[in-house]
Amino acid sequence: MERYIVCLLRAPVFYCPKHLNPLTVMTLESLKPTYADVCLASQRLAGVAHRTPVLTSQTFNDMVGAQVFFKCEQFQRGGAFKFRGAYNAIAALTELQRAAGVLAYSSGNHAQGVALAARLLGAKATIIMPSDAPESKVKATRGYGAEVIHYDRATEDRTAIALDIQKRTGMVLVPPFDDHNIISGQATAAKELFEEVGELDALMVCLGGGGLLAGSALAASGLSSTCKVYGVEPEAGNDVQQSFKSGSIVRIDPPQSIADGALTLAVGEKTFPIIQRLVTDILTVTDEQLIQTMKFFAERMNTVVEPTGCLGAAAVQHGAIQIKPNQRIGVIVSGGNVDLLTYSRYLSMPTKGVTA
Repeated sequence: MERYIVCLLRAPVFYCPKHLNPLTVMTLESLKPTYADVCLASQRLAGVAHRTPVLTSQTFNDMVGAQVFFKCEQFQRGGAFKFRGAYNAIAALTELQRAAGVLAYSSGNHAQGVALAARLLGAKATIIMPSDAPESKVKATRGYGAEVIHYDRATEDRTAIALDIQKRTGMVLVPPFDDHNIISGQATAAKELFEEVGELDALMVCLGGGGLLAGSALAASGLSSTCKVYGVEPEAGNDVQQSFKSGSIVRIDPPQSIADGALTLAVGEKTFPIIQRLVTDILTVTDEQLIQTMKFFAERMNTVVEPTGCLGAAAVQHGAIQIKPNQRIGVIVSGGNVDLLTYSRYLSMPTKGVTA
């Protein structure tokens, strides 16, 4: 039987020896959000967010020797799961806060999610986007009515830019991942997956700053407690893998990968404790493996998936985890927002190994 040590200092704290180093002490604040918050987010999003389809492929199942269920968030409003967290976060604001407007920074999918959610909730949105963000994502963000401000991700700090604007305007910052309401909103994708297909042996989740992964792990804790949850990030930007192994947040230099939605420099301070507590492991895949998986989705499942959205599926396809026969594996396909010229170039690239 596990023992939980509880103390009263400035706030109640505890540690769980099974998941954490005994020297790691956590406040109750670090345990938020909970599965109850996920359920509240689900209520806010009911009738607003699409309940995206769960697809299967017999070819993929035969290839990997398991039953794989793809939760297809490329069919979500805004083309990605990010709408869920953005809407939940903005809906949780007071009317006065929404009247001041919302501010966000993003390479694309969070930008579109915030822009659309703000429009639906009657708030002005300003989005800070890197100058090398896919043009299709920039156009879509502006199309939802948001103002776009560009920055150089190699030389400028988007957080500093956002804080300066926030100080001058009073706008409310909606972070891309490190926020309790964002995490709870993103969790609803996995919640819907479990509700539709039942308990799973493993769940593969795309990983950038950790909002989707932390939320998915919370959903699993409430609906499929024996499910092993894995985060998958690009090999060139494995900051979370390094952080997970070291037990503390590791910050990296700007990575180079085609998975533009996962090029974060460090995991979130709110997402990381949840990941430490509830996630089994962090895996990585190469850009070439992502391209092979993009080709599989296009050729065999007739669906467009952006590189970041392929992270979880690529980990399964290319053996990043050991799969037992007939295991039930869920994959969160995070989005499908990719510039068509870039997409066609990826599909025409020669790659090694089996693609279909």
